[in-house]
Amino acid sequence: MIDYSKDTLDSSTDNLMTASATPEDDAEGSLRPRTLREYIGQEKAKRNLQVFIESAKKRGEPLDHVILHGPPGLGKTTLAQIIANEMGSTLRKTSGPAIEKPRDLAALLTNLEENDVLFIDEIHRLNRSVEEILYPAMEDKQIDIIVGQGPAASSITITLNSFTLVGATTRSGQLSSPLRDRFGIDLKLELYKPEELRRIITRSAEILGVDIEPDGALEIASRSRGTPRIANRLLRRVRDFAEVYSGGVITKDLADKALRLLDIDPLGLDAIDRRLLMSIIENYGGGPVGLDTIAATINEESVTIEDVYEPFLMQQGFLTRTPRGRCVTRRAYEHLGLKYVDNGQDLGGQTSLDL
Repeated sequence: MIDYSKDTLDSSTDNLMTASATPEDDAEGSLRPRTLREYIGQEKAKRNLQVFIESAKKRGEPLDHVILHGPPGLGKTTLAQIIANEMGSTLRKTSGPAIEKPRDLAALLTNLEENDVLFIDEIHRLNRSVEEILYPAMEDKQIDIIVGQGPAASSITITLNSFTLVGATTRSGQLSSPLRDRFGIDLKLELYKPEELRRIITRSAEILGVDIEPDGALEIASRSRGTPRIANRLLRRVRDFAEVYSGGVITKDLADKALRLLDIDPLGLDAIDRRLLMSIIENYGGGPVGLDTIAATINEESVTIEDVYEPFLMQQGFLTRTPRGRCVTRRAYEHLGLKYVDNGQDLGGQTSLDL
């Protein structure tokens, strides 16, 4: 009989359910699809991208510049690599925070070969002075470089090779209008459905040599917050339990018990999600309450809550945003096993808890 005692197994879930990349995710490179045919999910974006790529190849031109936006972990970097593969080009990768000065970007652009794909992750974090270098590069394939200083300074125009810029952002609203308008292709990536994640998990398990049953894959998928990166991460952790306790086979029962031990409930909420919701209920009557106040209460960064936890909780209908702050919904109370009492004006913001 399997012993799932918490005394013998570590139930820590630090970084397990974050959609942001972690050092452990470096191993995901081998799991990434390399062509659009292998890419699972995002059917609308994939269908449109296929048309744009085929059209560009028929014209013998580079693909128009592409902006990818959506929550972290949905495959923006993977799509950039696929675009390069499908176009028969080389992918050059960097990130917005890594490009500190205009000359850094100028060095990247002038080193691009004909039809290369330049991928800039978190492009919304580019400095404004750096961003302005991109405008003529994207439109006219030229950049202007200032040589010298003072009265002796002069401007030199450098013609660039044709290239495709693929920008990725988790905060499309922070892109400046001039930059956004220069992208000809705008693709929004949505959270995945459990069945799509099941297919991704099954494919990843095959690559990793993991024996997994369809129900076991679906159990992991249903708790992966609609995010492939989390799904693959959970697959590796459940694999560890399977190798120790069930002969290496991931069944539905094994996946359920392993994930519960990791503090991940049937809807994919982890300990921090539940602590966030409970803090609003217990300390602020279910809300409304400001983001900074929540962050201070649960000792998390505001940006982490806004980018990592809130999107999933809102998508699940557990949390809402109002002009006055965040509010916990009836569905969250029911999921947490609490009795819901409307916290409107009639009750003066009081909430009754009935565990």
